[in-house]
Amino acid sequence: MLEIKNEKIAFNCWLLRNRQLDGIGNFTVQVLQNMIQNHPEQQFDLLVDKKFVNEYFDYPNVKLHRIFPALRHPLLYVFFLEIRLPLYLKKIKPALVVSMDGFLSLSTRIKQLPVIYDLNFEHYPENLPWRNRVYYKYFFPKFVRIAKHIITISEYSKADIVKTYNVPANKIDNVYCGISSYFFPCTETEKNQTKEKYANGNEYFFFAGTMHPRKNIIRLINAFIEYKKNTNNNFKLLLAGHIMWDDNSIKKIIEDATVKNNIILVGRVSNEELRLLLGSAWSLVFVPVFEGFGLPVVEAWQCGTAVVCSNVTSLPEVAGDAAIVVDPFNIAEIAAAMQKITDPHIREHYINAGQKRKDLFSWHTTASLFWDSLQQTIKSK
Repeated sequence: MLEIKNEKIAFNCWLLRNRQLDGIGNFTVQVLQNMIQNHPEQQFDLLVDKKFVNEYFDYPNVKLHRIFPALRHPLLYVFFLEIRLPLYLKKIKPALVVSMDGFLSLSTRIKQLPVIYDLNFEHYPENLPWRNRVYYKYFFPKFVRIAKHIITISEYSKADIVKTYNVPANKIDNVYCGISSYFFPCTETEKNQTKEKYANGNEYFFFAGTMHPRKNIIRLINAFIEYKKNTNNNFKLLLAGHIMWDDNSIKKIIEDATVKNNIILVGRVSNEELRLLLGSAWSLVFVPVFEGFGLPVVEAWQCGTAVVCSNVTSLPEVAGDAAIVVDPFNIAEIAAAMQKITDPHIREHYINAGQKRKDLFSWHTTASLFWDSLQQTIKSK
């Protein structure tokens, strides 16, 4: 194995802006923490927001570089990446810059390696504000071309990047994602207390994630409405996460639903509360129309929970035979899967299948593959 000891590596982590972690933030923290702990001989230079409070990287081999400005708008992206960042890189002189959000500088000759999780913005540009849409559409093809190497998180995303941007497959490494240690099964007492707190003591289906349009929340709610019409039980639907861009369509469809009292917006929750909600659910129902990996699926398995998920993009690859997979555009099919998983024997089958499949995914493995990719990139000509 090639060694990169004593070579300085800078990681652009500006996305960790003192807020609750989303999928990319969680990936960044988990991978970096594992690499930092596994390689105490290596200094890790982390480029962060000027007001970032270090809650994740309190290690002797980490140096934080707090850089102004905070990135809140595509115009600031350009200023930071093309003016501020190149000047700072000249100062610290790293051998490699790793971008944990995929954004690169076109104005530096230092080797750069982006993590590109998926190309949702290419397939569903209407799901982004127009200014972000324009920025992504213009800059990402350029980022891919100047990148020395690329990391992604599924074979689906790797193939999509190759096809969309016409780059060789050997330029991209797939490292998958892992499962955080704070996810584990609930006790019966925890399950009962959680159901009592959030669902009036009833069983419930569960969704977790940022409620971006690609997460398909409207069809999920409509499928649950259809499920309730076809069954005679007290199941609830709990939705945990932040609604992106204050999208009122989700709240409106709930308010107009005949079963609105059975649909509960939980909001953002802590990691511990997420474990309790996920581990106490009858099933996770996770049916996005586009996904780079699908962390909630493997997290549900770690909690001992059955899974219903989409049959598109990366999700069939991740789920294998350990979930009921459905067409996310077909409301009736999602409703039928909810009805199917309501059967205790079928649910138990998918819980057991998930317990076997979860062992394929670990952050230790992800970090090891990531580290190997960094080594190869630094040593490449």
